[in-house]
Amino acid sequence: MNNYDKDLANLTNFFFETGIFEKIPRSGDAFLGSEQQFLSSHIFRTTVIGFSLANITGADISKVTFMCLFHDIEESRTGDLNYLHQKYVNSDDRKALEDITDSLPFGESIKSLINEYEAQESLEAKLAKDADVLELILHIKETLDKSNEQAANWLKFAEKRLKTTTAKDILVKIKSTKYYHWWYNLSNEWQKGNKNW
Repeated sequence: MNNYDKDLANLTNFFFETGIFEKIPRSGDAFLGSEQQFLSSHIFRTTVIGFSLANITGADISKVTFMCLFHDIEESRTGDLNYLHQKYVNSDDRKALEDITDSLPFGESIKSLINEYEAQESLEAKLAKDADVLELILHIKETLDKSNEQAANWLKFAEKRLKTTTAKDILVKIKSTKYYHWWYNLSNEWQKGNKNW
C-alpha cells in the first residue's frame, strides 16, 4: 500500500472513530439526574460557541474553532470521565491523543492545538475553554429550567471556571434567559390558531 492509500485508510478509520461520539454519554448527567447528553452534541455546541466567542473578541477564529472541535478527541478512546470518576480512575489522555493523531497526515496540527488548549496561556485557548464551560452551563441551565433543583448547585461551581470577560457577560444573559425563549418568541402565530402552525 502506498502512502496515499495508507493515509486514506487511516482517514477512513478516523472518520468511523469520530462517529462513536454520537454514542458516548456525558457521564456527569448520571449524577445530575436529568436527560442524557452525548459527546457529539456537547462538541458541536462547544464549537459553535467557540466560533462565536472568537468572532466577537477578535481572536483567531480558525484556531478557537478547531480547538473546540478537537478538545475532547481523546474521549473516543477514554470515554468521558466526570470529576468523581477522575478521583479514582487515571486516564492516559496523552497516549490516547497520540495514538489517534500519529496515523493522521495532519495529526501534528491537532496535537499542536490541544497542547495550546491545555496550556491555557493564549487568548484562543482561554476562549476555547470558556466555550467548553459555557456549553456545560447551557446544559445545566436547560436542566434547571426543567425544575431540576440540583442543577442550581452545579451552576454555582461551573460559572467559577469562566476566564474571559466576554464569557462572564454571556453567563449573565444565560442565567436570565429560559432555554426555550429563542423559539417561543419567534412568532405567536401558533397562539392565534394559524393553520400553518
